[in-house]
Amino acid sequence: MTIQNLKSQNLILFEVISGSKSFGLNTPASDTDIKGVYYLPKEKFFGLDYIPQISNETNDEVYYEIGRFVELLIKNNPNILEILASPDDCILYKHPLMENLKLKDFLSKLCKDSFAGYAVTQIKKARGLNKKIVNPMPKEKKGLLDFCSVLKGYETVSVTNFLAENKLKQEQIGLVNLPNSRGMFAMFCDENKTLGYKGIIQKENSNEVSVSSIPKNEKLIGYLSCNQDGYSKYCKEYTEYFSWIDKRNEERYNTNQQHGKNYDSKNMMHTIRLLQTAEQILSTGTLNIRVSNRDELLDIKAGNKEYDDLLEMADDLIASIENHYKTSTLPEKPDEEKAIQTLIKIREELYQ
Repeated sequence: MTIQNLKSQNLILFEVISGSKSFGLNTPASDTDIKGVYYLPKEKFFGLDYIPQISNETNDEVYYEIGRFVELLIKNNPNILEILASPDDCILYKHPLMENLKLKDFLSKLCKDSFAGYAVTQIKKARGLNKKIVNPMPKEKKGLLDFCSVLKGYETVSVTNFLAENKLKQEQIGLVNLPNSRGMFAMFCDENKTLGYKGIIQKENSNEVSVSSIPKNEKLIGYLSCNQDGYSKYCKEYTEYFSWIDKRNEERYNTNQQHGKNYDSKNMMHTIRLLQTAEQILSTGTLNIRVSNRDELLDIKAGNKEYDDLLEMADDLIASIENHYKTSTLPEKPDEEKAIQTLIKIREELYQ
């Protein structure tokens, strides 16, 4: 099913403008994100074609089946609680049955882990992104030979330099494993390519070096060390980096480059907002997603804060959350049985 199917069959129960516009953090360049709740046609719900979530291609419109929505509310999922807490001016449509789902029935101490825990994950993500921004990788991918070196006295030289100095090609080299010495090989040379040596690597994109059968009395030309672990780590980082390049939001990336602070400022703004939201829930027992510190948060988004200062701010918020958690009068978790009975009541009305 598609979102258009939901709308054409009148299956929408709740539809809101979410994201920056609901938080009061929108700017002229902000997109409009839509979130919603739906129910399935009777034959799909009672049959084998249950669909818990439907979104468009860009994921800026996401709708949750009513059962999935309640399940995530019980877990205090930040995105889902924020949908239910949408300000009146962001609600596009609300079916009367949605009045049965009261925000106060779902707010609990679980928010410490769901909101603050998610924020900590985002901080780690920002740190990882910081490394990507500060240490861009060359597009040309290294090969295994770049992780091989040759012993030269008490030092090592890259195998490519060794081959160049001796006017050799890697295809002329035969390797033999050295017993009890991981990643070390004895090197022999077949200048005329008559002995069937396999070379150091057989293909340009080989993931391991090749070993050859070496005739007796062949002259040893050196010892080669292959850093296989280093190459594997590099390949993983290369794949992750260029996957990030492909998926990153160019406008957002360019903003990060312009402010020159070497961190994803939008990510850090939402991280601080999430922590402040968790602090609000635990200290007041309520959730108002329309922020009261718009200028401060947009200042973070603009990259006007130092990265270390933001991490310190996050640490202070986490400490405050821990203190409020101890004194909060909220329940440890939502009343799951009550939530399930409410869901059953809604479904009975929908499918009667």
